[in-house]
Amino acid sequence: MRLPLYLARHIYGQNDDRRKVSRPAIRIATLGVAIGLAVMIVTVAVVLGFKHTIRDKVVGFGSHIQVLNVRSIGTEGAFPVCMNDSLVQQLKAIPGVSHVERFAMTQGILKTDQDFLGVMFKGIGPEYDTSFLSECLVEGALPQFHDTNPLQGEANSREHPYSLVISQTMADKLHLHAGDIVFAYYIGQKVSRIAYRVSAVYQTNMKRFDDLFCITDLYVARQRNSWRGDLCSGAELLVSDFDRLADTDRLLVDNFLDRGRLDSQGNTLTSLTIHQAYPTVFQWLDLLDINVWIILALMVALAGFTMISGLLIIILERTQMIGVLKALGARNDTIRSTFLWFAVFIIGRGLLWGNILGIGIVLLQKFTGLVRLDPQTYYVSEAPMELNIPLILLLNVATLIISVLVLVGPSYLVSRIHPARSMRYE
Repeated sequence: MRLPLYLARHIYGQNDDRRKVSRPAIRIATLGVAIGLAVMIVTVAVVLGFKHTIRDKVVGFGSHIQVLNVRSIGTEGAFPVCMNDSLVQQLKAIPGVSHVERFAMTQGILKTDQDFLGVMFKGIGPEYDTSFLSECLVEGALPQFHDTNPLQGEANSREHPYSLVISQTMADKLHLHAGDIVFAYYIGQKVSRIAYRVSAVYQTNMKRFDDLFCITDLYVARQRNSWRGDLCSGAELLVSDFDRLADTDRLLVDNFLDRGRLDSQGNTLTSLTIHQAYPTVFQWLDLLDINVWIILALMVALAGFTMISGLLIIILERTQMIGVLKALGARNDTIRSTFLWFAVFIIGRGLLWGNILGIGIVLLQKFTGLVRLDPQTYYVSEAPMELNIPLILLLNVATLIISVLVLVGPSYLVSRIHPARSMRYE
């Protein structure tokens, strides 16, 4: 065993009550490292939880990529595309695309005996991925969505209503519950009325969705827009790897939508990624990364400063030992390495307690939801946390390396200690 490592282990393992100064210094240094790492773990877990939770909410309503009529970008008009089976299969064949689903949008007014509310109806078909909606349900159950007439020839009426999924915000404003009948009015060349039965109530805590979107059958939305055949607002594409969203969209544009790709009825197609559809949301999420870097820098600085002060105190208290080692022929590098190894032991113990504390807090929040938030402000009702083991390991390694590096300079203090003077040091 190398001499510096042996001496460091011997010093660290000593339980000498005469060291009345270094023992508190060691405890403070260990505590500083532990607190710093715990804060970093909690910070990273919270930011990852926020980013992924809110991203999943936005994707749940807007998918990863939308293929639309180019005339519908930046306008409120209803410009359809012919999303036939051939076009859907071509979209599915694009590398990185895992699922394709059609949708149709139309506007209307929900009215009860007491109140009315303007909403956006999103029509979806049987192929639509409803897993996100299922997770957000607070009342009722999702119906089976159709792209053909679900009433099987019956005339729409209070006795034969279409299915509708509304948000908790709409349910509160209109005093509706699952199973209630509500009428929707559509204003076109003439006013038409449709009866709906509220099948389910969802809540995402995203105001821009909860205030606006109802979910109904693709068939119904097409009928309100007077679209026949395979016409719909567009297709939503889900990608297999969100981190490669930009690459998948580039493949879509280069290999499919370039040179003004047209559908079977001559409509020009274009694509819109979720980042382009909701830029302010993702810009806000990106700002969280800046806060993370600031907190990480502050916590590493805290660990570094406590270790520097602790190491200086330990070196001063071990002045006589340093003098003896020098008198026996030990070089400055050997003694410096001894105290750096000693610091590694302190940092390692601090990292152990920091991991226990940080991961414990994250798990406590994940399983109990102890910290509650205002969903109108933060889009979630409780602080979301996500454990990422590779990032936690990276934080541990980075904290250890940086803490040791900042101690290299203070360790040169041993070169200023002379053997003859150190013998008389008290």
